[in-house]
Amino acid sequence: MATKRKDSHRIVLKKGEYQRTNGTYAYRWTDGKGKRHEVYARDLDDLRAKEKEIDADTNEGIKVEARYVIINELYDLWVQLKRGIKDNTFENYKYMYNTFVRPSFGKKRIQTLKKSDVKIFYNYLADQRCLQASTIDSIHNVLHQVLDMAVDDKYIRSNPSDKALKELKQSHAFKTEKRRALSIAEQELFLNYLRNNETYSHWYPIFAVMLGTGMRVGEITGLRWCDIDLDNGVIDINHTLVYYCHRHEVELNGCYFNINTPKTKASNRKIPMIESVKEAFLMEKANQEKTGIKCSAVIDGYSDFIFVNRNGKTQHQGTLNKAIRRIIRDCNDEVLLNDENATVLLPHFSCHLLRHTFSTRMCEAGINVKVIQDTLGHQDISTTMNIYTDATKEMKKQEFQSLDNYLKKVV
Repeated sequence: MATKRKDSHRIVLKKGEYQRTNGTYAYRWTDGKGKRHEVYARDLDDLRAKEKEIDADTNEGIKVEARYVIINELYDLWVQLKRGIKDNTFENYKYMYNTFVRPSFGKKRIQTLKKSDVKIFYNYLADQRCLQASTIDSIHNVLHQVLDMAVDDKYIRSNPSDKALKELKQSHAFKTEKRRALSIAEQELFLNYLRNNETYSHWYPIFAVMLGTGMRVGEITGLRWCDIDLDNGVIDINHTLVYYCHRHEVELNGCYFNINTPKTKASNRKIPMIESVKEAFLMEKANQEKTGIKCSAVIDGYSDFIFVNRNGKTQHQGTLNKAIRRIIRDCNDEVLLNDENATVLLPHFSCHLLRHTFSTRMCEAGINVKVIQDTLGHQDISTTMNIYTDATKEMKKQEFQSLDNYLKKVV
């Protein structure tokens, strides 16, 4: 009969256990592929706790090599396998990860990662790096997908980032300001100023089309003359223009424009022209013929873009937003110069607010929600409903204000 091995304290050791010369303990085992592994511990209790984890991992199919894999290694695998998202979105994902995750948190071993580690990391991003909720949301989007892949590939049992972002937002009470559309008076002030101001009149067509169609910036800057039918009054949205940095493409490194498919399947759509939109297109055509401006840009085989700068190149979102800031400044100066008590002034806004303003005007006009969804290219009806609900609340508030003013007069 074989003698059972014992440690220095005369405790019987199990199969695979042994005490090292320095008094610590070790456990050896062979995985299903015949590969030998070994773990160490200070005392026998700690060693046997590790043995239980090993047995549980083995029973649940968790990979032994997961003990040595770090998050960055799984992210690199995720980058190789990820498909189905647009290049500019993918580049943004990679930028977020490499900037905020890879240098520190990404070096953590995947199997030792706990939910508290993820929460501490998100708190660090919010408190120490002072990142906005939207930025942390983008980082979480990537990290959560990487950790989901780790679960699928049996590196870990569950995703430690599940619900971590929700809890962060609750604990930090992140506030997201409701986007307020331009009022009818503000919209009229904006368009009238552009129409009548010699310095800014060349900006009128593109901003009038934005306010009359609700098109996204990339959709309108990428619009070609062949995409619009002036006779039948229809705009065909079949692509979008994007500008982003190709950081990880050695041969294509740099920032430049590309043509992408529309944002979602629902974004591939046809928009009827209202009269003001048709007039804006005709005005742009006449302006270009008068000034001799012609499109010289060719992007991924696409050319003949409608809205170009004086050099014939496509418009950039940053340029449009800078123009809006100058227009707001000079318009408000002019209004206040004529009436220092003026009640209608332009608020600070960007291109995207013009899309929101158009959708609000549609809601105010009582247009069917499904028509609004189709016109805006919303994939999810809830996005449209949120706009509709906000517009309805504002309309109700204004109607009750009118009622209050009426009652004050008659009582």
